Amino acid sequence: MKKYFGTDGIRGKVGSYPITADFLLKLGWATGRVFAEEGQGFVLVGKDTRISGYMFESALEAGLASAGVDTHLLGPMPTPGIAYLTRTLRAHAGIVISASHNPYYDNGIKFFSVQGTKLPDEIEHKIEHYLDSPMTTVESAKLGRAKRIGDAAGRYIEFCKSTIPTAFDFSGLKMVVDCAHGSTYHIAPHVFSEVGAKVETIGTDPDGLNINERCGATSPDRLVEKVLESGADLGVALDGDGDRVIMVDHRGEIVDGDELIYIIAKSRLQKGVMDGPVVGTLMTNLGMEHGLQQLGLELVRAKVGDRYVMELLEQHNGILGGENSGHIICLDRTTTGDGIISALQVMAEMYQTGRSLHELKSGMKKYPQILINVKTDKRANPDELEAVQKTKLKIEKDMGDQGRILLRASGTEPLIRVMVEGIEENSVRNYAQQLADEVKKALAA
Repeated sequence: MKKYFGTDGIRGKVGSYPITADFLLKLGWATGRVFAEEGQGFVLVGKDTRISGYMFESALEAGLASAGVDTHLLGPMPTPGIAYLTRTLRAHAGIVISASHNPYYDNGIKFFSVQGTKLPDEIEHKIEHYLDSPMTTVESAKLGRAKRIGDAAGRYIEFCKSTIPTAFDFSGLKMVVDCAHGSTYHIAPHVFSEVGAKVETIGTDPDGLNINERCGATSPDRLVEKVLESGADLGVALDGDGDRVIMVDHRGEIVDGDELIYIIAKSRLQKGVMDGPVVGTLMTNLGMEHGLQQLGLELVRAKVGDRYVMELLEQHNGILGGENSGHIICLDRTTTGDGIISALQVMAEMYQTGRSLHELKSGMKKYPQILINVKTDKRANPDELEAVQKTKLKIEKDMGDQGRILLRASGTEPLIRVMVEGIEENSVRNYAQQLADEVKKALAA
């Protein structure tokens, strides 16, 4: 078990341990010690637009320098952009200062290896070893240096554009891009306009406090309004660090991660370049699974979290996976989830087929999905609650292969999550409430 690292780095509220300046100083030093053992090299550090990024960037730089490691600072940069630059600049590692889709008062740290993927467990264990050791400083002549990479944004913009054929010209396509006041604010509009689209933007005025605030992939209502108001062909909503995307069609209907993965999978299949199964999660809509089955494609479900999606993609030699939240991994294009690149793949399919986003998503019918969170003041495993399991089995028998139940304890909050999905919404809602009531009774017993 790791003491500090979770499934996606280290995250929490700014000012509360471990998301403090002193801990980040020690983390920079511990990371530097690990990579200094591997010889000469440097570490990239990038961040999103939340105000605490200034403080943590300085703390990490100081820690790395004290371990004798050079730092190359990227400034505001999407998480997938940092993964790309870590790989292409041959850095020892890339460090991302971001809490992704969380509010400004949260922050976190995650790492990329020189391959542009998550750090191996053994490296994280080594970093944790040094975190629990006394901090030292190398002699002055061996201290690390820092410099800024001035062309980081331009490098990443060109990479994003390279993931679709240069012959594709999107002139005549009108789109709205919501950057969530996050790290894509100075990148995404350039990418989409440079491939020819007419771009209107929202969420491109970060002030350090407004990241993800009523905008972006987690709150696309404003984007829906703007698409309808401007008569755009589509909208693209990214989250604060740019690794998620939700799209909106010309009718103002939201197109979530499951539907986008379906569109990309169908496109790859028709071109004869689809390898392996599609990897989803326990939350992936049953409608997507049935839609893929009709195409002759298998869906493999991972635990919730992009780390687990990546593990199954590697295990099954797959190229496409992701979550309904819009975190989509196209391994035939890049090494991690990337909102801009995923959107470009969907736009490329619109261009090639001449079909609208609304038409492309119509091949998959989403099933109604009801989620009820039941609060609990004690640790409980729903699999061990006999009355709950009895009710669950009865509902599953009633729904047959036309429905699905997910019952699990939250890993981050004192909740039991009850999720039911099926064909008919009223029935699904009733089943979910019935099961949630049974959970409440069992917890009160």
